[in-house]
Amino acid sequence: MTGTTITFTGGPIFDGETLLNGHAARFVDGMLDSILPEAQLSSGEAVEDLSGDILSPGYVDLQVNGGGGVMFNDDPSLETLQCIAGAHHGLGATSILPTLITDTPEKTTAAIAAAMQAIQRGVPGIVGLHLEGPHLSERRKGAHDAALIRPMEDADLAQLLDAAKALPALMVTLAPESVTIAQVKTLANAGVMVSLGHSDAAFETCVAYAEAGAHCATHLFNAMSQLGNREPGLVGAVLSTGAMSAGLIADAIHVHHQTMRSAFAAKQGPGRLFLVSDAMAVAGTELKGFSLEGRIIQRENGRLTLQDGTLAGADLDLTTAMRVLTKNVGVSLPDALAAATRIPAELISQNSISRLNMISQAIRISPNLSRARPVVSI
Repeated sequence: MTGTTITFTGGPIFDGETLLNGHAARFVDGMLDSILPEAQLSSGEAVEDLSGDILSPGYVDLQVNGGGGVMFNDDPSLETLQCIAGAHHGLGATSILPTLITDTPEKTTAAIAAAMQAIQRGVPGIVGLHLEGPHLSERRKGAHDAALIRPMEDADLAQLLDAAKALPALMVTLAPESVTIAQVKTLANAGVMVSLGHSDAAFETCVAYAEAGAHCATHLFNAMSQLGNREPGLVGAVLSTGAMSAGLIADAIHVHHQTMRSAFAAKQGPGRLFLVSDAMAVAGTELKGFSLEGRIIQRENGRLTLQDGTLAGADLDLTTAMRVLTKNVGVSLPDALAAATRIPAELISQNSISRLNMISQAIRISPNLSRARPVVSI
């Protein structure tokens, strides 16, 4: 073994599957070399004391609209992505998909170009792009601008296929009301992570789109057809279709904790539920509000709302989301950690998975799940 070595001990270590106690994690030249029982450490080996903190792979957040005081929609540029990624790195999210919500074709083009530039320059934390719209349903628009929602056309499809070739990961949220099954099949076959959301589609329709390759859903329960006694909706399709996974905004505001408890109990595998922040510009700041395309969004008591009270993204980080899952929903700590790290990493199936082994992608989480912070790189 050669190179610079740093070994972490004195706290639980999450390896992606299991929370290991009484173990140490040894990194050589920044890469994870081994996880071994503390008793096997040599007597003279230098160690970094975790002081009870959990050592974990960094969070993988697939829905990040903004942070550090800026929104991706306001300025889809390399500089904006650098600011957003830096803010979320400080909150423990070391791999993110910056997310553009419904906007003009010009903004979509600029967002794709900015993400490509960030990947080419190796901006830490940026592992792809999430386009949430504009091909959604007006009936389930949420905070999206209805005037900009539109059906997918041939030019849109071609642009997405080109982006998928250039980006390590491309996630696209769409609604069956605005996209055909043939278009979904084409996107899925090209490696695009197709996610159903902002849709009022019926259960059978959603299942058909899942069979065509839409293997994910965006912020489960929010802005979608609900589980009813005669019509299971998109919620029912997600829970009963094993091929589908779904992001969850676990702040106990977007979704009641008992509803989340029922979802975890009902979800059919191998698809899994995973955590997303749906974070906005306020992430990593003390801002009391911000504007989005001229609309004022207020921040109060953990809520972000338009002036009419409509929820507009979330005031959330994934450590807080894990705390809600473990304290209020009854999810085990290892499962909550997996929902914030391994599961979303596997879904986008690209380099972020191997990055989880790098010391620059590791984080320390306080035992009471009050905060997470990056591990200092060697």
